Amino acid sequence: MSKKPIFNGYCPYNYNEINCFDGHFSPSMVKSMNNASFAFWQRSLFQRACSTLEFTLPEEWEGNTRDFFYYCLFRFGYIGIFYLPEIGFTFQPVTLNGKGWYYQYTGAVVSNPNLPEGVSQDFIIGKDIEILKLTPDYMGIWDIISYYAEKLATMDNAINMSIINNKLAYILGAKTKAAAEALKKVLDKINSGEPSVVVDYLLSNDMKDKEMPFQFLERSSLKNNYILSDQLTDFQSILNAFDAEIGIPSLPYQNKKERMISDEATMKTIDGAARMITWKSTLESSLKVVNEHFGQYGQISVKFRYDPEEMQQDNIKEGDNTNEQV
Repeated sequence: MSKKPIFNGYCPYNYNEINCFDGHFSPSMVKSMNNASFAFWQRSLFQRACSTLEFTLPEEWEGNTRDFFYYCLFRFGYIGIFYLPEIGFTFQPVTLNGKGWYYQYTGAVVSNPNLPEGVSQDFIIGKDIEILKLTPDYMGIWDIISYYAEKLATMDNAINMSIINNKLAYILGAKTKAAAEALKKVLDKINSGEPSVVVDYLLSNDMKDKEMPFQFLERSSLKNNYILSDQLTDFQSILNAFDAEIGIPSLPYQNKKERMISDEATMKTIDGAARMITWKSTLESSLKVVNEHFGQYGQISVKFRYDPEEMQQDNIKEGDNTNEQV
């Protein structure tokens, strides 16, 4: 009696499926997002972005709940805040629906399996729930994080290649096996730190044809082909561009060797604060509604770690002091 084969859930892809998957990448040979380096930078930039906002939350929202709060706000761009007698003052990622007079959402659906039995998943904005938004268009900043994570991951691979390819190594050729073993021993002694190495003079030339048994291939102009320093500069420039995008003060890498005048520093601050000002306005506007509705259960406030107005004033004062010293 034959036994039925046990299906373990694994099904290998055939040629057509593999070709279909690979063909949906453009360019198909470059897959800069499906790798460990991209995941590393996506996680790093997310934590970097979280450092720009300091929320004051209800005490029961601290710890792991606070981490979830930050993730939802940056990942989805908004969260629903409401009160349930069975749970208390809480928040959840929600699905928005409906359209009002100004084409804003009027309803929210909470799809949590732990929702108490008998409680409807449908909430009415302004009555049952309020929406805390990070951006005016109900989007998070995951597109910004992914955009720069892809560039950093691609650049990271190029830097690794340069580090490997720019190592100074000797390319030696041996005509005989004895010569090859002698060369290996010589290199071992040199790399161990011996100041001089003595070689048998019989290996200085071949006894048959009187030719040298060694050949040395030299990598010429190694310094002229060294591009790692330029790549590291470009890498830092990409990271600075991300910082400017999310409101972290940064100084252009190429200008660090020269002092920036006050006007240049001020313009750089304004440029880096463009999105931050929008986020601040959106958060404060939506927090006002949330606190008016649910303020008796807990107040929520936010401040930016790098306030653009304070930084601009500091740049102006620093410029005035520099002019006075001159």
